[in-house]
Amino acid sequence: MKTIFEPFRIKSVEPIRMTTRDERRELLREAHYNLFSLQSKDVLIDLLTDSGTGAMSANQWAAIMRGDESYAGSPSFDRFVAAVGNLMPFEHIIPVHQGRAAEAILFSILGGAGNNIPSNTHFDTTRGNIEASGAIAHDLVIAEGNDPASLHPFKGNMDLKRLEAYLGEHGDTVPCVMLTITNNAGGGQPVSLENIRGVSKLARDFGKPFIIDGCRFAENAWFIKSREPGQGNRSIPDIVRDCFACADGMTMSAKKDGMANIGGWLALNDPDMAEQARARLIQTEGFPTYGGLAGRDLEAIAQGLEEVVDEDYLRYRVATNDYIIARLDELGVPVVKPAGGHAVFVDARQWLPHIEPLAYPGQALVCGLYETGGIRSCEIGSVMFGRQPDGSETPAAMELVRLAIPRRTYTQSHADYIVEVFAELAEVRTELRGFRIAQQPRLLRHFSCSFEPLGGGNAVTADDAGVLQLPRRTA
Repeated sequence: MKTIFEPFRIKSVEPIRMTTRDERRELLREAHYNLFSLQSKDVLIDLLTDSGTGAMSANQWAAIMRGDESYAGSPSFDRFVAAVGNLMPFEHIIPVHQGRAAEAILFSILGGAGNNIPSNTHFDTTRGNIEASGAIAHDLVIAEGNDPASLHPFKGNMDLKRLEAYLGEHGDTVPCVMLTITNNAGGGQPVSLENIRGVSKLARDFGKPFIIDGCRFAENAWFIKSREPGQGNRSIPDIVRDCFACADGMTMSAKKDGMANIGGWLALNDPDMAEQARARLIQTEGFPTYGGLAGRDLEAIAQGLEEVVDEDYLRYRVATNDYIIARLDELGVPVVKPAGGHAVFVDARQWLPHIEPLAYPGQALVCGLYETGGIRSCEIGSVMFGRQPDGSETPAAMELVRLAIPRRTYTQSHADYIVEVFAELAEVRTELRGFRIAQQPRLLRHFSCSFEPLGGGNAVTADDAGVLQLPRRTA
């Protein structure tokens, strides 16, 4: 069928404030061209992130009413641990307020100056927490993972030969091996079960703990079921269990495949590491049976973990991205293929070749999408990953723009509108221009840095106030 059939009915709605292009042009200028600085009320379709932005189900809202807010020993914690343990067979499950808190606790134990931590591709907060500890994050994704046009079914895979050489070279400076499923920074691409097992074997051969960043574990399991030989007749929960049985621990943001608006956890098998983690948790997050969360949040996560492994939901989830990618492909918009699980990724380097990587073509595109159609998206390129720990600038492996699709939030009509905005922007894309960074923090600069538009181009020019001017379409 050409129609995306959402496997749910809408019971509650919130209004979208319809802005004009002139309003959005001024709002961009006031935000210093950083879309993180926009107010959500000024966004028509918010694709900045899929983290905590989804719609919860009626059963989740009902579970919230059951939340027990006791400081210690809450039955909501027991239900949370049971739900996590049903899918992820770890000995110690430690709740936190969101995924980056799990990362901060983990790298307070395993990080430190002189340490080196490999992954397929570390995402922004993971890399930030590693670097804040003094350690260095290294990306070892397969070559196809850096080729947006490659149709490899598992472009998130770790390069096992490179990992083996890396572990041999860095030896005792490697405190753990990490793997992100799906590989968000690489286009939301999945990791095969075979590759997960291969990474696990190498980590064990070298005596290193193997930690999975499992934020989108259910989407990854869907791709294993639908793309990996021998997995097609297996259930999603069984595939998930096999993935995590390979690991010694995991970090998790429940704001993704936990289907909740807040929350996460750190899970470990090693009792000594778990004891250190709980001590840090009490210092920074809360008591180990709530970890910075309300009991109602623990209940919402527990229910969400039941719903996220439903195959009807996962089929619809991936179909939405497939649909948008197919339509953009028809327009000649270069996209990362095959479709990832949580987002559509546009290859800004290829679509805007006149903008140099360190003039940030992805940032030019996200600003163009917002001004043209009120769509908020996220640059994943040299703004996010170009600044090195020593302060130097290096172009990122890819210049992508991520359109992260919130779970159970938008319909096919919204998807069609996204495509229409790209069609309009395509008419002036050669006139978009780059940016320079005017102000930035030391770490995770993309969240709060300020931009200034660069000069050049006939139709895209700056007035005296530095306002980005896009040409208007005429009938």
